[in-house]
Amino acid sequence: MISVQEAQKIVHRESRLLGTENIALEAAIGRITAKALKANSDIPPFDRSQMDGYAVISSDTASSPVSLTIVGESSAGRGYSGRLRHGQAVRIMTGARVPEGADAVQQLEATIETGGAVTILQAVERGKFIVPRGAEAKRGRVCLAAGSVLTPWNIAIPATFGLKTIEVSKRPRVAIIPTGSELVPIYRKPPKDKIRDSNSLVLAAFCKSIGALPNVLPIASDDETALVAAIKTAAKSNDLIITTGGVSVGKYDRTRAAFEKSGAEIIFERIRIKPGKPVVFARKKNLLYFGLPGNPVSAAVTFFLLVRAAILSMQGLKSASPTPAFGSAAAPLKATKERDGFLPAKARFTDKGIIAEPIKWKGSSDFISLAEANALVHVPAGKNINFGEKVEVIFL
Repeated sequence: MISVQEAQKIVHRESRLLGTENIALEAAIGRITAKALKANSDIPPFDRSQMDGYAVISSDTASSPVSLTIVGESSAGRGYSGRLRHGQAVRIMTGARVPEGADAVQQLEATIETGGAVTILQAVERGKFIVPRGAEAKRGRVCLAAGSVLTPWNIAIPATFGLKTIEVSKRPRVAIIPTGSELVPIYRKPPKDKIRDSNSLVLAAFCKSIGALPNVLPIASDDETALVAAIKTAAKSNDLIITTGGVSVGKYDRTRAAFEKSGAEIIFERIRIKPGKPVVFARKKNLLYFGLPGNPVSAAVTFFLLVRAAILSMQGLKSASPTPAFGSAAAPLKATKERDGFLPAKARFTDKGIIAEPIKWKGSSDFISLAEANALVHVPAGKNINFGEKVEVIFL
């Protein structure tokens, strides 16, 4: 068995970029940039007013109050075209271009306008209430690094620089193959001794949430020949294959052998983790294979910690593994002797920091309890964690 950290490093190492494509900027939310985005102009492109008020020459206001002649107006999108001279002021709006010759703006609240003049009630220092040209970004500056996720928070950057399209990494095509003779599709009523296949829907949803294109294939029975055929079919048109179930050591656990017979090289097959010890990871050229446990909690946890990293790495994300935070345990957490625990928990922010309360779950098949969790707490092998002690928290 290998550690989770070692498994994550291996997965990242074996994941290959899929190439790039140009897409419309409007469709780019959630995609990952393929190249660094550099400013093609200064931002702002001119000295810009931060306030509604009057553009002035600061030295004119040193002996305030002082009366200045209003010679024009500068509004957003329609700047004053003349040059300001001593004894003059230009009425200016927030966001408007500061006229040539002015070196400060006095806010409206510190002025009184009467007729064609304005009284500046308080002195204003040079540069006050002005955002200089290029203060936010100089031409040529990297404003968005390669490997960045495009979000509503940063999509304005390429828009500001006039990009109608943007180069992003291609989305991995992921085949999901549920295995097990006990499974039936979710739309069927299960007969005696059978259950519905919920894992496929969960894993497909996970894939979509991180930019992959999932394709759920028909359920494969516990028959090695049928499973090999399903895997070979999936290999023709996908970048990554996920199977669920059949990865343990039971009589009908065929996944490892099926991967090998499909031509894949097994890289690891056991991880020191609870839940989810039996995880098979294999590779054939650039095609990755993950055999996940069939129990829903184990499948979800191992996807989150491992498969997610592969899918994001294939899209060029620089830090693909989940980033932990730290908090306090709201209850004692018992460790296992040889495996690191990643246990479902409710984590909440308080004035004393993050408090993590483990979910009372009934084993790795208890997906009902898993639905209450918003985090995993890491319990290192052999190290019990007492109430109030520091604990590593990974938000889901």
